[in-house]
Amino acid sequence: MSELVTGDAVVLGLRPAKLPSRALALVIDLVAVGTVFVLVSIGLAIATVTLDEAAVAAVSVATFLLVLVGVPIAVETLSHGRSLGKLACGLRVVRDDGGPIRFRHALVRGAMGVVEILATLGAVAAIASLVSARGRRLGDVFAGTLVVRERVPAGRAAAVPPPPPWLVGRFAGLDLSAVPDDLWLAVRQYLTRMHQLDAAVGRAMSERLAGELAARTGVPAPVGVPAAAFLAAVVNERQTRDARRAFAAAPAAAPPLPQPAPLPHLVPLPHYAPPTHPVPAPHPAPAQVAPVRPVGRDGGAADPGADAVRPSTGGFAPPA
Repeated sequence: MSELVTGDAVVLGLRPAKLPSRALALVIDLVAVGTVFVLVSIGLAIATVTLDEAAVAAVSVATFLLVLVGVPIAVETLSHGRSLGKLACGLRVVRDDGGPIRFRHALVRGAMGVVEILATLGAVAAIASLVSARGRRLGDVFAGTLVVRERVPAGRAAAVPPPPPWLVGRFAGLDLSAVPDDLWLAVRQYLTRMHQLDAAVGRAMSERLAGELAARTGVPAPVGVPAAAFLAAVVNERQTRDARRAFAAAPAAAPPLPQPAPLPHLVPLPHYAPPTHPVPAPHPAPAQVAPVRPVGRDGGAADPGADAVRPSTGGFAPPA
């Protein structure tokens, strides 16, 4: 089944970098490294004024190796294949299997870069990249590496076409545990691109995939069912089982706890402040006394007018 899985079906989806983007990244790296080399050379020239010509030549060679060769190797090793130029252009150096590079990969690339980039001004590297199918220079060939693009526009994933309605649920009892992942990948790639294939090629590929799928499950395809419809129905059954397991594994949502009733809002009482000046107490109202009426000699009520008109003689008045 490995021959049916094309490069587009690889999960990594590595896309080799083209020569223009690699050349631009190389120019940025050379400018950065060249600037550092010039600054270091000026500083060493000032510091080695008193040395003889042999010492100056040794220092110059050491500076060349450390800056122009050692710095790119260290940067690619520590950044896992991303130098300043590659970072700006969205590139990365990876192994042939897609893994991150190590020091030995960066060392081989740097050593070969002295010959094919610095010594020949990049002519050998450009020719090797044009000849290679994946744009690799000699350093990549000897190191087993590849420069790929990281900034790839996200494409819309093609959905697997649904099976015919009369085949939905027909393979519910099929054992799919023995089907390997590469076969599922090949079936999915075929279903998403079967309309782009030639009719004869697509029919032959679907029959081959259906035969291998039937051999893995132990149940042959039903008579009269097209191979493409059989593949779509089996893939739909697997997706249904995966979705059922995913929903069954999800924990059930707990019922919400009752919220306590909100407490009544208490209005604070105003603070009482005693008056600053004493307030005089109110005087009690005089009690109302009923008038006393005079009593006559015979015990009856006396005429009030009689007392008013009787002159006062003063002294003792004898009884009549």
